[in-house]
Amino acid sequence: MLLQAILIGLVSAWGSLDYACGTLYTMRPIVLSPLVGLILGDLQTGLAIGVSLELLFMGAISVGAYVPPDTNVGSVLATAFAISLGQSTDAAVALAMPIATLSLGLGNILNSVMPFFLQYADKAAAKGDAKGVMLIQWWMGIPNTLLKFTLSFAGFYLGAEQVQNLLTIIPQFVFDGMGVAAGILPAMGFAMLLRMVLTKRLMPFFALGFTLSAFFHLPVLGVAILAVVIAIEKVGALDEQPKTALASESAGDDDDF
Repeated sequence: MLLQAILIGLVSAWGSLDYACGTLYTMRPIVLSPLVGLILGDLQTGLAIGVSLELLFMGAISVGAYVPPDTNVGSVLATAFAISLGQSTDAAVALAMPIATLSLGLGNILNSVMPFFLQYADKAAAKGDAKGVMLIQWWMGIPNTLLKFTLSFAGFYLGAEQVQNLLTIIPQFVFDGMGVAAGILPAMGFAMLLRMVLTKRLMPFFALGFTLSAFFHLPVLGVAILAVVIAIEKVGALDEQPKTALASESAGDDDDF
């Protein structure tokens, strides 16, 4: 139990360090949940939970002043609790958002203190000290990584029994409702994402994907493959001269005219 808790904490810590290593997106639920499943000896359930939570948190990205819930700790602990307690994916979905929101609140307390160290990075940048800037960058990532490790480690090691007691109290109809919500929440995640990227030029492709899926029953993988083909053609990736360059030249001709 202790070793598993430490390993689960390290999974969450790696998700935090991902930003410092070039943002490989290994901090997403679709990566972290299977790792937790592998630690707990149930990779298949970890994969299933990871896919569900990835759809749930797909639109949970930081844009402007918006700070999304902590998908890292939420996904890791929800997966760990669901697998260790023998619960279904619906239980993981039900636990993920409250845990992610609580972790976000604790993280915001830490984030209110850390900007104090930015002045040292400014001073190093003014002197042209690149190593000093990098040192501050890594230093500012350490407390957040330690926080996520502690929350995931302590949450799993100390909270499994309490979560089990809570799950036994909750009536079955609540879990049935969560199962229905699990089917709706991915659509909400896509909707949140579309609000940021959808434009008039993208509407025809959105309608095409919906038509292929809803009326022709084409699976998501088939729609994705077709989207890749369209994207390759639109950007002219296989052309000798990229279409973007041609578009720039034509735009210049119109201005001259």
